[in-house]
Amino acid sequence: MHVCMDSVNQGLATLAFFGVGVNLVLFLTRVLQQNNADAANNVSKWTGTVYIFSLVGAFLSDSYWGRYKTCAIFQVIFVFGLVLLSLSSYLFLLKPSGCGDEDTLCGPHSRLEVGVFYLSTYLIALGNGGYQPNIATLGADQFDEEDPVEAHSKVSFFSFFYLALNLGSLFSNTFLGYFEDKGMWALGFWASAGSAFVALALFLGGTPRYRHFKPSGNPFSRVCRVIVAALRKWRVKIPPGGGNLYEVDSKELAAANGGRKMLHTKGFKFLDRAAFIDSDNNIILQDRSIPRDTWSLCTITQVEEVKCVLRLIPIWLTTILYSVVFTQMASLFVEQGDAMNTTIAGFRIPPASMSAFDILSVAVFILFYRRLLTPLVSKLKKEPKGLTELQRMGIGLIIAIMAMIAAGMVEIFRLKHVCKGCKDKSSLSILWQIPQYTLIGASEVFMYVGQLEFFNDQAPDGLKSFGSALCMTSISLGNYVSSLLVTIVMKITAEDNRPGWIPGNLNKGHMDRFYFLLAALTSADFLVYVACARWYKCIKLEGRSRDDEEDYSV
Repeated sequence: MHVCMDSVNQGLATLAFFGVGVNLVLFLTRVLQQNNADAANNVSKWTGTVYIFSLVGAFLSDSYWGRYKTCAIFQVIFVFGLVLLSLSSYLFLLKPSGCGDEDTLCGPHSRLEVGVFYLSTYLIALGNGGYQPNIATLGADQFDEEDPVEAHSKVSFFSFFYLALNLGSLFSNTFLGYFEDKGMWALGFWASAGSAFVALALFLGGTPRYRHFKPSGNPFSRVCRVIVAALRKWRVKIPPGGGNLYEVDSKELAAANGGRKMLHTKGFKFLDRAAFIDSDNNIILQDRSIPRDTWSLCTITQVEEVKCVLRLIPIWLTTILYSVVFTQMASLFVEQGDAMNTTIAGFRIPPASMSAFDILSVAVFILFYRRLLTPLVSKLKKEPKGLTELQRMGIGLIIAIMAMIAAGMVEIFRLKHVCKGCKDKSSLSILWQIPQYTLIGASEVFMYVGQLEFFNDQAPDGLKSFGSALCMTSISLGNYVSSLLVTIVMKITAEDNRPGWIPGNLNKGHMDRFYFLLAALTSADFLVYVACARWYKCIKLEGRSRDDEEDYSV
């Protein structure tokens, strides 16, 4: 029941978030009168900031507040930001009345009015970003990994959690997107605020049913202790096999931070020095009246926690470029669609609502993966898990390359069908964007669901929210890299009075070349990813029998 409520809460919160985010690029161009490149960059920076704040939420959750309290506080901030945005849009920004649609631009705004707008949007970024990694981890906490039935259900949880996220955005991308495209921005923002409030109420209503885990303290302090202790013993030679390393028993460890004991692994041997018991440490350990110097001697679990993070970082870095591809759906895909024929059978399709095909694709491919592909692969590999998370993430990268090629081909045909007297639009139907949105949706199922499972499973017990935040931060840096890439491309291609690849009037540019550039970069990234995935070794926990080579091979 509590897990179902988590998914519903996520769906409503996502509806609220994307009610703002999905059409933000059009709000900036139509209401604040920014050009296409600036609007795309500002949306990328804002979206990136949302996920940077996920690190803040994860740190507070893992260190001090716990997941439940962190979720509650950041959801309150989220609701407040949405209410402020709704009020400022209605009272100040949407002037004259009826402006903000495709034909009527809004008047100029004062610095104070624009400042209030940015304050509200970044409060939304703070609230949503701090909440996101913790609600996913809180949901995963409700499953007991020692119970085979619950452990299997936990794997399915992330798929259906991501499905709920997409169903929430489906409503915002279609219904709210339609009203906002017609200039009814205040109505769309108020609907988002109402959805976020209901999500908060449902979350608080489920309080008695949640399993709560206490925070394990500041992880930066633990990491620093390991590094300092290792440096202090840099001349010490560790005997083969990693003998004479310090560890406390499982009960003492659980009483200290609620976590499980991690087993010693090969690799990063320098860090093993932090847990090596030298002569000075031995004297202190024998005399129980003297407290152990935690900056001189650490436990194996503390050392393995640092090793685990170091092993996750290369995998995480190679997912950033995928997020560059993903973020085009909220910026350049919308601008591309806005320059196409958006009228089908007398009905105008808002460009942002085309992301509904991405969401439908996610739903279809989640069911396809869980119901068809997993049983088939399990039978062939004789492994109940089917494809590993790393294999699925690699497949996601390949599909993302295909999506960029499809988008580039559509842009080539769009440019060929530009007609005079069409207000800088092409006669090519916006429905030609369906393949690129569908491919992005398919890639999400393999990449982002795989990422959520992988980082939650491979993060130490004291860093579970941090593991989920890594997935969010990958999206964040992807947005920043996208913004930087657009800026660099425009700086290079717009020299000598040329319009550049992504000008205000897309018919004078070559956005297809930008898409093909992303396809080439993602192809190179895939090769690096494969190398990192082959190098990766999984976390080893006491009492957890699992062959890391079988479960995490590529």
